[in-house]
Amino acid sequence: MTRRILLSHLSLMLLVLLALEVPFGFIYARSELTRVSNTAELGAVTLAVVCEDKLEHGRASDLPEIARNYTQRTGSSVVVTDHNGTVLTDTDTDTVGQNISSEPDIATALHNRTATGTRDDPVSDSDILFATVPGTSDNTVSCVVRTLSSLAPLTQKVQATWVALAVTGLGVLAAVALIGFALARSITRPLRALERATAQLADGRLTNPPATDRGPPELRRLAASFTRTATRLQHLLHSQRAFASEASHQLKTPLTALRLRLENFEPHLTPCAQHSLNEAIGEVGRLSRMVQGLLALARLENSAITPEVIDLDAVVADRAAIWTAFAGEQRVDITVAGTKAGQVWAVPGALEQIIDNLLSNALRASPPGTTITLATAPPPADSGRTPPMAELHVTDEGPGMTEIDRRRAFDRFWRAADAHHDGTGLGLSMVQRLTRASGGEVTLNAAPHGGLDAVVQLRPAQAARARSSAAALQKIAPLRSPNTAGNRPMTERISGRPR
Repeated sequence: MTRRILLSHLSLMLLVLLALEVPFGFIYARSELTRVSNTAELGAVTLAVVCEDKLEHGRASDLPEIARNYTQRTGSSVVVTDHNGTVLTDTDTDTVGQNISSEPDIATALHNRTATGTRDDPVSDSDILFATVPGTSDNTVSCVVRTLSSLAPLTQKVQATWVALAVTGLGVLAAVALIGFALARSITRPLRALERATAQLADGRLTNPPATDRGPPELRRLAASFTRTATRLQHLLHSQRAFASEASHQLKTPLTALRLRLENFEPHLTPCAQHSLNEAIGEVGRLSRMVQGLLALARLENSAITPEVIDLDAVVADRAAIWTAFAGEQRVDITVAGTKAGQVWAVPGALEQIIDNLLSNALRASPPGTTITLATAPPPADSGRTPPMAELHVTDEGPGMTEIDRRRAFDRFWRAADAHHDGTGLGLSMVQRLTRASGGEVTLNAAPHGGLDAVVQLRPAQAARARSSAAALQKIAPLRSPNTAGNRPMTERISGRPR
């Protein structure tokens, strides 16, 4: 912004200087040429009067001396002709006796008119000024006097004037640049402070609030409003973090106690009430998972972390090995296919959670005897993306989803109308947030042979290093991979895919 303000000042001043100096330079050059022309014409008229007087008294022999004296005094060459145009004396060349009445300026003077102007001098390769005047007596032309003056001194003088104007203009521009730079810095300094404060606030904490006593009044008021807003936002974020931290402990205990009390009713209930008890216990479990999912999303939104380089193939192989036992209980196979994708950028722990959520959803939708495929693919060379993305496909052979359902599947709490499982509708929302926090994207497509194909696109590590990693950072909190030892914890804290 400083550069733009400075350029605007310099542009305006340059226009002002051009509007003033250029016309002044042309006017000065024209006035100097007019002055020199008038002086040369006046000198030629005076010399013509003297020459006419000499010829009238029969003293033509004095003309060469008079012409030489004039040349020495003015630096101009002189040509004097008689009333027929025959050269009587010439201080520059030996043309005495030649008739030059056919030359335009001489012919004009022989008709008792003065001729002045400029022409090229082939000898000196410069312009010369000629002044040709008649010497008359009683309206009779007795002689003609032509003076020739070089315009080189005048040209040098005009050029020096242009140089002086240019130097003056540059000096003015330099002074304006210094003054404008100081003013621009004083104006933009509060804006830069606001920019730094905004960046700090975007990272989650405002440590250096902008000064509210510097800069123009409008910027001071803006800085004060921003500081109040940032303070309020930090207070709200702190309150939300505190709530997420405290609620995770405060809600677990009563929900667990409620489930235990319901289970304690089982020996005392009649068989006809057993079904209702099981549904109540299931709803308590679903409520517990929903609360944990909401708290997990709150932690994702309240913290900012940096993606790291993760080996996608290793994580895929590890999660497939862990989920194979769970899938075996439902007579569903899990296979790993595709080409090695290598290292990608991902938030620490995000890949494990993404794969766990997608496998949990796929397992819920897969009928016995089917296969869930985990397929990886390296970035294609001609993908047209900048940079190209590595891909992870989680494909099942279940009933699939309609196009409308696939578009809404990432909404919080959304579940398909025909869903027959106890999912909370938060799992895919967490998958999307974790993927985007890692700088990638997740989409749901119809599998070629039925079922659903969840495609996770992530930035390859080598290509991502060439770009600014700051653009990929988003505010999330790491949700650590569950401990899979023992019972099946993923189904307790990850929601199912809406069907």
